[in-house]
Amino acid sequence: MKPTKSFFKPIGIALLLATIFSCSTVAQTPDTAITVHIDLNKTGQVIENIGASGCWFSEGIGKYWPAEKKEAIARLLFSKQKDKLGNPLGIGLSAWRFNIGAGTAEQGDSSGIKDFRRRSECFLSPNGNYDWNKQAGYQFFLKKAHDYGVETLIAFSNSPPIQFTRNGLGYKTEKDFTSNLKADAYSAYANFLAKVISHFDSEGLHFSYISPVNEPQWDWSRPYMQGDQEGTAWKNDEIYHVVNELNGVLNKEKLNTKILISEAGMLNYLYSGSGNSTNQIQRFFGTNSSLSVKALNHVPPTIAGHSYFTETTDSAMVATRSQLADTAKKYGVNFWQSEYSMLADGFKEGSNGDRSAIDCALFLAKVIHSDLTDGNATAWQFWNAYEPGSADFNTRYYLIALNPKPDFKDGEFTVTKNLWALGHYSLFVRPGMVRVLTGTAPATQSKILVSAWKGANNKLVIVAVNRGTTDTKVNLDLKNATKKYKTLSTYLTNRDKSVNMQASQNKYTPGVLLPARSISTFVLD
Repeated sequence: MKPTKSFFKPIGIALLLATIFSCSTVAQTPDTAITVHIDLNKTGQVIENIGASGCWFSEGIGKYWPAEKKEAIARLLFSKQKDKLGNPLGIGLSAWRFNIGAGTAEQGDSSGIKDFRRRSECFLSPNGNYDWNKQAGYQFFLKKAHDYGVETLIAFSNSPPIQFTRNGLGYKTEKDFTSNLKADAYSAYANFLAKVISHFDSEGLHFSYISPVNEPQWDWSRPYMQGDQEGTAWKNDEIYHVVNELNGVLNKEKLNTKILISEAGMLNYLYSGSGNSTNQIQRFFGTNSSLSVKALNHVPPTIAGHSYFTETTDSAMVATRSQLADTAKKYGVNFWQSEYSMLADGFKEGSNGDRSAIDCALFLAKVIHSDLTDGNATAWQFWNAYEPGSADFNTRYYLIALNPKPDFKDGEFTVTKNLWALGHYSLFVRPGMVRVLTGTAPATQSKILVSAWKGANNKLVIVAVNRGTTDTKVNLDLKNATKKYKTLSTYLTNRDKSVNMQASQNKYTPGVLLPARSISTFVLD
C-alpha cells in the first residue's frame, strides 16, 4: 500500500504537452470497420513475467481462513486450467511477490502501525534465532504459487527487521529521506535476506529475485503515511551500499538469486529528478557512475519502478513511459513495472461519482497496455491481489474484494473485474513471448487499444481493449505469418457480471467484433 493522497508535483510541462497516445495502427475503412496492421517480423520486448503481490492480507487468509476459501483464492490467482466449456478457472500468474516482514506484528500496538492486518512477522527474532513458522499465511500462498507452477517467485522487503532500524520501528519517523537502517547494520541486513533465501531454497521454493529496497523516494514520516505500513526511504548511495553487501553475501553462500532494484515509487524517478534517489537508471547503470552496479554479478540489467501517479492523463502516461523506454534502451536496461494499483484519482477519468467495476478494469487494462507498449516493460506486477472493499464500485486497490470478519480469521471474498482484466494478459502472454509491433495512433481517433504477442510456433495472442461506448468491428491485417491460422479462440470480459473471460472458439477469420466497454483476448492457432 502506498500514499493515499495525490501530493506529488506535476511531472513536468513536457509530459503535459505530449499528445500522442500509443494504441494500435488503425484506419477507417469504407464500412467503418477498424483495420489493425500486425507485422510478425517487427517485434519488441520479450516478456519475463506478469504477476501480483500477496502482501499483508495473505497472513490472515492463509493462516486462518477455511481451506475451501483460501484454496479457491489460490486457484483464481494461479491456475492455468479451464472448465469443460473452455472458460478459465484462474488468471495463471507467472510471478508472485512475497513480503519479507520486519517484525511489526510481534511489536503489536507498540509498532505504531494502526491496522493489525498490516503488521508483519519477522523470521529473525531480536535474540538472533530464526523461526521459520512465522508468516505462515504468507507461506501458504507462496507454496500454492509454486504448486501451480508460477515461474517467478520474488521476495521483497519494505523495511529491514526492526532490530536493525535506527528507531526500532518498521517505518521511518524522521523527515530526512535517508534509510532507517542503522549505519552498522548493512551486513546484518544482507545476511538476513540471504538466510531467508537459503531457507526457502532448502524447502524447494526458489526466489528468482530478491528486492531489498521499496519506494526509496517517499517521506514515510508524513502523518497520513506514518503508522500505515512498514517502509523507509533510501538514498541512491545507501541503495548501492545494501546491494553491494547483498551481492557479496549471495556469492559467499553460493546462492543464485538475482537482486532487483530499485522499486521506484514513480516511473519518472528512474530517469529524471533532482533528489537523492532519482535518475536511477543513469546512477546505477551508467558506465562512469560511482554507484554503477554493472559489475555486480547478481544484479541483472533490470530496473524496477511503480506506475503510480503517472497516469492522470493519457498524454502524461504515454510521455512518461516513452521517455523511460528511451532511457532504458540507451543504457541497455530492461524495465519492470513491479507494482501498481489505482492510488491516484486518474482512474476516475473526470467523473465525480463512483466508478463501476468495469470502469476500473478498463482503466487498469489501459495502464497495462501503455506500460507494455510505450514503456516496453518486460514484466508487469499488480498490487495488491486482495484487500477489503467492494467488488462492484471503486475497485481500485485489488483483484479480489474481501469482506472479512473483524478478527480476519474468516470472511467472504468476491472476484472483481480487475482480476479478469489482468488475466487477459497474464494467462495468455506467457514468459518468453515477444511483442509484435502494431504501431501508434492519436488517442482522439480511437478508443481501441491493441497489443499482439508471438509465441512458439508463431502462435499469436492479441489483447484488444474497447474503451468506447459502441461495438467496433476490427479487421486483423496479418503480415509475414509463417503459418496459416485455422482457429480463433476468443475470451471476453465486459460489464455483465457473468461474462468474465468467457470463452468461445471459431474458425479463424480476420474480422472480429469488440463489444462496447470490453476487453478481449484472441488466440490464433
